[in-house]
Amino acid sequence: MIVRKSPAEIEIMARAGRVIAHLHEVLRDAVAPGVTTRQLDELSARELRSAKAVPSFLGYGGTPGRIPFPATLCTSVNDQIVHGIPSSEVTLRAGDLIKIDAGAIVDGYHADSAVTWIVGGEDAVSEEVRRLVARTRSGLWAGLSNAAVGNRLGDISAAVESHAAPSGYGVVREYVGHGVGRSLHEDPHVPNYGRPGRGPKLVEGLVIAVEPMFNLGTHETRVEADGWTVTTADGTLSSHWEHTVAITADGPRVLTARSDEPEWPLRSPELVPSASVAG
Repeated sequence: MIVRKSPAEIEIMARAGRVIAHLHEVLRDAVAPGVTTRQLDELSARELRSAKAVPSFLGYGGTPGRIPFPATLCTSVNDQIVHGIPSSEVTLRAGDLIKIDAGAIVDGYHADSAVTWIVGGEDAVSEEVRRLVARTRSGLWAGLSNAAVGNRLGDISAAVESHAAPSGYGVVREYVGHGVGRSLHEDPHVPNYGRPGRGPKLVEGLVIAVEPMFNLGTHETRVEADGWTVTTADGTLSSHWEHTVAITADGPRVLTARSDEPEWPLRSPELVPSASVAG
């Protein structure tokens, strides 16, 4: 069931979004060669406590045969797409792609956002890798720009996919965007592929997470033995970006926008800064 949010509820989610936006900026400055993903997780836990927010992911999703998620962040490196578990044994190196996914709960409402940083700067990777990261991010903003009253869900999906198709990237299908609210994952599902003009009509009060995941190779995935970490089936690199956006009468409002990004996106996502560099 799709749950529409009131303006007051969206303001609470915007507060959670600002917490996550600040957290990602702190983590961006902390990402560097020699840092472990466990250290990043410990930093994020301190930041959320300081903001009087609760982590969305810690303890999430225990099922038969799979433990609840054991960390504050998802940290996925290189061919890991999503849901990587932070570890003191994973030390970042120049040229790594680290995907950091973070969620926060403020007054009972979630906000969710993910980034892909190039460890050590753009010179540490090839043009092919830089393009993958930039095209995934521009796909995100194309999707966000279409999150407008009167559009359909497929307009978001098609806009995202259009930024993968020219380069032949694999667009992950098993893991998609989603509604956000009192639960981290709500209806509707928001695929990163599709046809414009299809799916539910977008209405005022809908809040969703748009999160493209593009791979250099196949779209196919596999889940590692820990029951959480998702990797590309062929071992190629993956990029992941995500924002929580509210559909309002005034247009899309990006609740998790950082200081280098617009809260109210323009129709031209290319105007959004594309740098994806850390450390």
